[in-house]
Amino acid sequence: MTVAEATAEIAPAPRSVQSYLDENPNWADGTPAVQATMTGMQQRIWLLASTGKFFEGMIVFMSGIALPLIAREFGITKAEHGFVTAASLLGILVGASLLGGLADRYGRKSMFVLEMILLTVFIVLTCLSPNFYLLIACLFGIGLALGCDYPTAHLVISETTSSRSRGKLVLGAFAFQAVGALFGTGIGYIILANAADVGAWRWMYATAVIPAILVTLARLTIPESPHFLISRQRHEAAEKATMRLLERTPQYPDDVDLTPLDEAAAKRPSHYGILFSRKNRRATILASVPWFLQDLSTYGIGIFTPVILAATVGAKQEHATSITTVIHSDIIAAKGAAMIDVLLVVGILAATFLADRVGRMKLQIIGFIGCAAGLAIAATSSLAVGATQTALIFAGFMLFNFMTNMGPNAQTYLVAGEVFPTEIRAKGAGFAASFAKVGAVLTAFLFPILLIDIGTEILLACLVGTSLLGALVTHLCRIETTGRSLEHIGHDHH
Repeated sequence: MTVAEATAEIAPAPRSVQSYLDENPNWADGTPAVQATMTGMQQRIWLLASTGKFFEGMIVFMSGIALPLIAREFGITKAEHGFVTAASLLGILVGASLLGGLADRYGRKSMFVLEMILLTVFIVLTCLSPNFYLLIACLFGIGLALGCDYPTAHLVISETTSSRSRGKLVLGAFAFQAVGALFGTGIGYIILANAADVGAWRWMYATAVIPAILVTLARLTIPESPHFLISRQRHEAAEKATMRLLERTPQYPDDVDLTPLDEAAAKRPSHYGILFSRKNRRATILASVPWFLQDLSTYGIGIFTPVILAATVGAKQEHATSITTVIHSDIIAAKGAAMIDVLLVVGILAATFLADRVGRMKLQIIGFIGCAAGLAIAATSSLAVGATQTALIFAGFMLFNFMTNMGPNAQTYLVAGEVFPTEIRAKGAGFAASFAKVGAVLTAFLFPILLIDIGTEILLACLVGTSLLGALVTHLCRIETTGRSLEHIGHDHH
């Protein structure tokens, strides 16, 4: 045997990025460890990805508390209220595809940093908005940044962690949306209680400025996704990024030798049209249609939230005549919203715990059916009166909130970032998020009209139908991604 042959026999063969991320170190006798702990860099990436969802929950829910004061300061009409609530949703719709999709061209890290810069700038401009129209433009800009975060936050986690824990880590970050919502309502309450002024809403948004700046600076310190670098044929950079991800004490592995991308894979097209090709059509439908149907219900239920609050914490004055009355009523609404937000956290925690154990598809189907059951219970409230009616509404909506966060609200987000090949993963996840937000925007504008035209019972019955349709579409197009390598998902389900 020659020296060259002996060296080749000893040297490890080149491997894929995911095989390094999935590998568990062994004990001295060769026994594999149960599961490798996350490295410091992986923990940092997860935490920084969580902040984006936290800001989304904080800002969107805080906007609901700020709305009465905004309306008072700018003297907007009831019709213009819809523009305030829909502006950020429209921004998310546009930003998820327009900006989030750029992560397939310029990299996950680049867009991960850019979105936070945009968020910071538009929050500052929101605080300084001199008129209603500039405020709407700034809220739209905030939505652009938050929309970009939908695919990028998912991808920076899923492409830097092991296949076994990917689900719980992505959903753990997603759970910070509910934590942010709770925090946002708390901030709104504290500011309202201590600053009885019509301009108090500006201070609510201002609380996010310094944290956003700090997060922006911290995001500059993470490596680029090695999956992305390999897909762009930047082989040496991918090896360095993988080593940075796996820095630990004692160091393992000592070196990273990645398999170069084959020529056929390198030449695969990555434009948006590929999402609708025969190979990827099933994944596109699974990622986008159930998410759209879920958003119809989730944002639609927001229309009924005042009913719950009125029955739980007391009726508000319909025609406030002074700023003191407006703030007092707003404080009552903030307390009631906080009660509901706590229950939303329970659902997302259940999703985080179960996603890698039960599977994405099972949870999504069960969740959709549970949503339909909750809405059906709420619909039967029309047959009751008094306390029984209130109990049915409350029980139905609480069941809905738990089931949607355990099932479709969490799983649609998770699956959208998993079912596409690396070269179009950001585009696929971004398109799915944008398509879903079409449902959110539709409900923001159409639900008040439909409530009057067809009534509460029929509208709830329609939402029962859309939830059941979501379960059916999930079943027919199901692609189970639990525990599977991202390098295989997207290439073997067609």
